[in-house]
Amino acid sequence: MEYKKRIFITGQCSLHWGRMENGNIGNYYITEPMIRELHRVFPDAEIVTTMQMTEEFQKRERIKVLPMELYYAWRDDDLDIARKEYEIALQFSKTGILNEKTPYIEEVLKSDLILDFSGEMWSSIHADLVGKNRFLVGVLKDRTAQLLGKKTSLIVSGEGPFSKETLPIAKETLENFDLILNREAETAKILEQYGIDTKNVKSGACSSFLFRGAGDDEVKDILEREKIIVDGEKSAGFILCGFNMLNGPYDMQNRPDEDFNIFAEAVEYIVNTLHKRVVLMSHSNGFELSPDFKLINGRDYYIQEQLYNVLKKRGAADMNFVHLISRPYNPWQTKAIIRNLEMLVSGRLHASVGGISECVPTVVIMYGHGPLSHKTIGFHKIAGTEKYIAYPAIENDIIKKIQKCYKEKDDYRKYLEKQIPKVQQKVHLLFDELKKLI
Repeated sequence: MEYKKRIFITGQCSLHWGRMENGNIGNYYITEPMIRELHRVFPDAEIVTTMQMTEEFQKRERIKVLPMELYYAWRDDDLDIARKEYEIALQFSKTGILNEKTPYIEEVLKSDLILDFSGEMWSSIHADLVGKNRFLVGVLKDRTAQLLGKKTSLIVSGEGPFSKETLPIAKETLENFDLILNREAETAKILEQYGIDTKNVKSGACSSFLFRGAGDDEVKDILEREKIIVDGEKSAGFILCGFNMLNGPYDMQNRPDEDFNIFAEAVEYIVNTLHKRVVLMSHSNGFELSPDFKLINGRDYYIQEQLYNVLKKRGAADMNFVHLISRPYNPWQTKAIIRNLEMLVSGRLHASVGGISECVPTVVIMYGHGPLSHKTIGFHKIAGTEKYIAYPAIENDIIKKIQKCYKEKDDYRKYLEKQIPKVQQKVHLLFDELKKLI
């Protein structure tokens, strides 16, 4: 096929092979529909990316993977290379003369649109957890493309916070994107607090609202094995992660059992008061590469496992009505499991999106420590479901929101059946904005 346009996707989601597909399931909910939306908007475009996707994904979704090292390689000279590219581009912007090229600059020059897909990682704090100077490197890569005269766009949700050192270049770069696609409106307000002009920001909805899971026929055995439906009665799902804990850090190991009490009480309420079976499940996986690829349980699983053990020790709930999913499932299977629940309580934002996008009455648990997740508020404001956000730091709030959700579950589901198509249309309209660039 002869392509008329070329879209270069880079950004903070440029991770090692398999991470976007087999790690945090929510990341995949975003990625697959995003690529498909780009093909919808630009049917004659070649799409290349520094995200390291599997060969199967590349073939199915019609994209080409470029070396991750073009963006960031966890090397001591990553920042030096990014600064050099920035200086080359800055000189070009002043003189029109390109004195030198690097592999990254060559890919930029061949492309019509540079699309930074960073999500909430367009931030000093979040990006630098992944690698030294990673955020600054990424900003310089964006600014280089801008100075080379290319159309640039950023797909985000939750820009910032920025350090004092990175704020000036972050502000300059944000204001020079031709278009910023914000996946919800709430976090765009934060940019104004930094004094950043937001005239190039368009807010809509996240592509994860479009992700489709496996069909029920494909997961029939899973639904039975994992007690999602027992004797025709659907279970309630419960998802927890380290961000929900009242004490940080989110990846703390060997947590004291006391950290789980408020969540155990919520599960006990569902079992004892609502008389519902509860399925504890993870929304994040890991994987082994050698000698053969194997999907394994990720960090979140061990949080569910400890919650399960805490419930057993407390002895307040009949454990015949609590089931722990002990094996990992891929994003399509996980979404199908969620679709077949009667209700969902989720500490993972995109698992909650998985719930409401399938019209499953859902409570989302806010972060229990650290800064408030404006992204969580923003996503649920789009759907009109923010009244079902539970705050762990507020006494009994999780149980109160579960009680409200269950009491209103029939009306909640009917509301979602009408609302979710509107949210999905907002996704389409947001990506349609890219047509104005090339």
